[in-house]
Amino acid sequence: MIKSLTDEWNHLRGSKWIILIFVAPLVAALFFGLMFSRNQLSETPVAVVDEDHSSYSRQLIELINASPLMEVTNVFPNRLSPDILLANEQAVAVIVIPHGLQQRQDAGLSSSIGIWMDNTMPSSLSGIRSAIQEIVTTENTTTAVTRLTQTMNVESAKDLVSPLSLVQRMLYNPTSSYIGTMVIGFVNIMILMLTTGAAGAIAPRLRQEGKLLFAGSSPFQLWIRVLPYAILSTCSSLLSYAMLKQVGQMRFEVAPYVFIVPLLLYSMALCLLAMLLGYSVQNISKVGSRMSLILYPSFLVTGIQLTPLAFPAFFQITAWALPMNWLNRLIRGMAFRNGELGFYSVELGACILIIGIASLGLGFVLRRESRRSMSNLEVEAA
Repeated sequence: MIKSLTDEWNHLRGSKWIILIFVAPLVAALFFGLMFSRNQLSETPVAVVDEDHSSYSRQLIELINASPLMEVTNVFPNRLSPDILLANEQAVAVIVIPHGLQQRQDAGLSSSIGIWMDNTMPSSLSGIRSAIQEIVTTENTTTAVTRLTQTMNVESAKDLVSPLSLVQRMLYNPTSSYIGTMVIGFVNIMILMLTTGAAGAIAPRLRQEGKLLFAGSSPFQLWIRVLPYAILSTCSSLLSYAMLKQVGQMRFEVAPYVFIVPLLLYSMALCLLAMLLGYSVQNISKVGSRMSLILYPSFLVTGIQLTPLAFPAFFQITAWALPMNWLNRLIRGMAFRNGELGFYSVELGACILIIGIASLGLGFVLRRESRRSMSNLEVEAA
C-alpha cells in the first residue's frame, strides 16, 4: 500500500495537476467573487407615465424615486407603447399612473396603478415588485388612517386598518447574495471537474503502464492512490472558500478545522466514485467523457442553480448518489447556518456510504480483471 501511495505521489508531483487544482479554483473564486460582490440590485431604472398630472401623482413619483431599489429615469405625460419605452434597456419597468387618480382618491374611490415589466431578464425585477407593493400598501394605510381619524383617534384608526402586521427576518443569507449560491457552486464544480478527471484516470493509466495488477488484486492498492487527490482537493476547496469570504463577503461561520472532516469525506467519496466509473476506460483521453456522468448531474440537480425542492421526487432521489449533493447540504448547514458537526450525521453517513460502495465496486472489478489476467496467462502457458 505504501509503495502504491509513493508511486502515485511521485506521478502527481511530476504533473501540472497540483498547480492547476489550486490556481484554477482560486482564480475562479477571485473573479466571480469580485464580479458578484454587489449582487443586490439598487436604483433599478424605471420609467413613469403620468397621465394624471396632479400633485398626488407627482408625490407618488417622488416616493418611487426615493426607494433605494428604483430610480425614475424618465416621466412621460402620455401613454406610449411598452416596446418604445423599454427599448435599448434604458428602463426595465414602466409604471402607469392613470388619469383621474387624485379625483378618485379625494372621492374615496379605488384606483389601479399599472406596471409593465421587461421579463427577458427576471433577475433585474427582483426588487421592483416588493418596492412597488410596499409603496402601495403604505399609501393605502396612510389614506385609510387619515380618513378614519376624522371620526376616531389615531391609535384606534391604526388598529382598525392594520390589526395584524408582518415582521420578517431573513436568516443566513439576508441579502440574497449570489456568492453563497451560484458562485460557490461554480467553484465547487471546477474543483470537481479537475478532481474527477485526475482520479478517474488512475486505473486506465496504470493499465497502460502495466502496473494495474503490479501490487496484486487487493483493492487497497488502488484505494490508497486517491488519498493525495482527496487531500489536495480538500485544501483547494478551503482556500477557495477563504478567497470568497475575503473578496465576496461570503458567509462562512464554521471553524475551518471542523469543516475539514466533511470536506475530506466528500473528496474521498468523489475520488473513489470517479475511479470506479473510469476503471473500464481503455484510453485515458476518453476519461473526461466518462466523468460527465458525475459532472452534469452534479451541476443540475444538487442545488447549485435551483433548490432541489424544485425538482420532481425522482431527480431528488437520484441526486443522493452524487457526493456534490451532500457537500452542498453540508455547506448550507455548517458554513451558512453554523450548525454543529453532529447535526449532519445523515450527510456524513451518505458520504461514507458512497465511499464504501465505491470501494466494494473497485474490489469487484479489480479481482475480476485479476482472474481474467490469470486465466490468460494459464492459456498462454498451456
